[in-house]
Amino acid sequence: MNKQDVVNALAESTGMTKVDSTKALDAFIEVITTALVKGEKVTLTGFGTFESRSVAARMGRNIKTGSPIKIPAGRRPAFKAGKTLKDAVKA
Repeated sequence: MNKQDVVNALAESTGMTKVDSTKALDAFIEVITTALVKGEKVTLTGFGTFESRSVAARMGRNIKTGSPIKIPAGRRPAFKAGKTLKDAVKA
């Protein structure tokens, strides 16, 4: 399922136009992104939690040459599924 499929499903299930569904989805993504950039955690009860996690520097390998490369420390986005979502997918 891609973004257009999600927009179509939102429009169908809410009765909103596709234009309004696109705006709502874009706004949702922007809100989540802005919160993660600020280092905040976003919890949607039953669905899951979005957060940014610190990752230590480490050594990796260049896939093409096999030579070692240093991967810098930084923050990475992460998602942890909530119980309701886990149970729905498991069923």
